Amino acid sequence: MNFKMNNGLKIALIVLAVILVIAIPIVGSYNSLVNLEQSVNKAESNIDTQLQRRSDLIPNLVNTVKGYASQEKDIFTDIANARSKLAGATSVTEQADADNQLSNALSRLLVVVERYPDLKSNQNFRDLSVQLEGTENRIAIARQDYNAAVTNYNTKRRRFPTTIISSLFGFQEKPLYKASAGAVEVPSVDFNQQ
Repeated sequence: MNFKMNNGLKIALIVLAVILVIAIPIVGSYNSLVNLEQSVNKAESNIDTQLQRRSDLIPNLVNTVKGYASQEKDIFTDIANARSKLAGATSVTEQADADNQLSNALSRLLVVVERYPDLKSNQNFRDLSVQLEGTENRIAIARQDYNAAVTNYNTKRRRFPTTIISSLFGFQEKPLYKASAGAVEVPSVDFNQQ
């Protein structure tokens, strides 16, 4: 009878070993996907932080420019609308579109500034411009970091056998942060224009 218990124990150990051989890679793949997904979430949050910083700077910049260029109401309206759209964005794609609209409106504002030499010499405007430029650089870096995290996550998610685990546990593909269609076109610059 002792002999049969040993056979039963052997079978149990073999079954346990097979379960472990299957379970360990599944758990490892799952945990890897969770870590990569959290990296994507963190990178997305970093973009949000920098966009909020820029959004906080814009009213001060607009108010400074308004004193000099009050007739440029369309630009101020476009900036306000783009900020509202950015604040209400619920997805990375909506956020990217709103961010691009805001960047375009800010570019137009800076063109207006060129028409007002007194404004460019205003210390408050210069300080805000430097802060805005730094924030734009931080946003660009945050976008790059986000896209790198998304690429790592999506690549891992699509590799075999992780693709099975990602399907079983509902890990969805994440969208890359993309520039708007107009952002990839090279603007024409005429230096002879006064």
